[in-house]
Amino acid sequence: MPSRSRLIVLLAFAGILTTGCNKPVEPLPIRKVDKDYERPLPPGKFALRQVPEKEYPAFGKAWYRGKRLGLRDAVGNSIAYLKNPSSKQYYPLGPITHARVLLSLERFLDVLDQADSPAKLDDLIRRNFDVFQSIGCDDEGTVLFTGYYSPIFEGSLEPTEEFRYPLYRLPPGLEKDRYGEVVGGPWRTREEIETSGEMTGNELIWLSDRFEAYVVSVQGSGFIRLPDDTLYEIGYAGNNGHDYTPVSKQLVSDGAIQKRDMSLATMIAYFRQNPGEMDKYLFQNKRYIFFQEANGGPYGCLGKPVTPEFSIATDKDIFPRGALAFISTKVPDDGGDRNRLSTFILDQDRGAAIRAPGRCDIYMGVGEEAGKRAGWTYSEGGLYYLFAKDAPMPEGSLATDKPADPVITQEAGYEVPPM
Repeated sequence: MPSRSRLIVLLAFAGILTTGCNKPVEPLPIRKVDKDYERPLPPGKFALRQVPEKEYPAFGKAWYRGKRLGLRDAVGNSIAYLKNPSSKQYYPLGPITHARVLLSLERFLDVLDQADSPAKLDDLIRRNFDVFQSIGCDDEGTVLFTGYYSPIFEGSLEPTEEFRYPLYRLPPGLEKDRYGEVVGGPWRTREEIETSGEMTGNELIWLSDRFEAYVVSVQGSGFIRLPDDTLYEIGYAGNNGHDYTPVSKQLVSDGAIQKRDMSLATMIAYFRQNPGEMDKYLFQNKRYIFFQEANGGPYGCLGKPVTPEFSIATDKDIFPRGALAFISTKVPDDGGDRNRLSTFILDQDRGAAIRAPGRCDIYMGVGEEAGKRAGWTYSEGGLYYLFAKDAPMPEGSLATDKPADPVITQEAGYEVPPM
C-alpha cells in the first residue's frame, strides 16, 4: 500500500516543543527505552488479533467522554470518508472489510444514543461488537502512545528582511497519481528545490526561521501567524516523491547530539548555535512537501479534519483507515501529571515515523498548550479496534441478546523526533 506523508507535525519523543513565539516549553525527563516499539510487522502477519470477551477492556470507563460532541464529530468525519468510493481501495485489510468498518461506525452512534450509564455502554459494546487488539511491539499488545499537535509559526505572505525562508506551492506540471505520489518517480531533491532558483515565483509564504520552515516542510501543514495577527492555514498539496530521512538520527550518529538528549528543542538549539551545519543535515532529508492555502483543518491523511483527543495516527499500511478504536493509556493533564485515559477514538491519520504495530500517536490540538501535552505524552497502553458483529441486524437496531461468536476467515494476508 503506498504511503502518504502525514499532514500534521509528529512530535513523538520530543522533549521540548516550540511555539509560534519561539518559546520552549518544559523538557521531559530522560526516558529509558528498553523495548523496540518500532519493530515492523513481519511480512504476511496481521497486526490485529481478536480478543476473547473475557479480555475486553472496561468500555464503561469511556462513558463520560462518550457524551462529548468531539467524539461524534470525529465519527462523522470517518463516516464521510468511508462513504467516498475511493476509500474502498484500502480494503479488505486482513479479515476486515470496508462495509464492516462503515457499519461499525454507524452502529456506534446508535450505541451512544442508547447508553445512559457506564454499565449500559459496556453492555451494548459487548453485545454488538467484536474487539481486536494491536499485537503491539511484543506480540503481547504493548503499544507506545505519544502525542502530536499543530504548532503556530510566525510568517508573512511577502518576503521581508525578517521573513526570508519560503515554503513552496506545488510546481506547475508536477503530476501526481491518485495517492498523491509523483508520477514517473522522484522529482527534485530538497537541496535542489531550495538552492537552484527553479522555484522562484512559486513561494506561498515566508517564515523567519529556517529550521522552523524545515519542520513545516516535514509535517505538511500548519498555522502561520501573520504580522497583522491573523492566522493563515496551510495544507498538504503534494510531495517530491523522495523517501523521508530523519535528520535527528544523523545528528546522533555524528555525535552532534547525544541520543538521551535528543528532542526537537535540542535540534533547534543546535542549529541556532551552528547555522552553518543546516545544509549538511537538512539536505540529507531529500523529501519535500508542497503547500496550498487551507481552511477548516488541520486535516489527517483521510482528507478530513482531525479532532483533538479523538483522532489518532497509526501505520495505515497495517491498520484500518477511519476505523473506530479504543485506547487505554496515560496522558498528561495541563500540569503534566499523567492520568489514565480510556476512550473511544478514531484512526484518521498517519505519520512518517509511525510505522509499526507498537506505535500510536494521539492528536492534542493546536497551539502552545496542546504542544505541552503532546510533548509530555509518552506511555504504554493498549490499542483496540471495534467491528460490528458479523450477523447483520435491522437498520437502526442493536442486539439485545448476545449473538454467537462469528466465524472469521483470513482474506489477505525511534527513539528520536522524526525531523
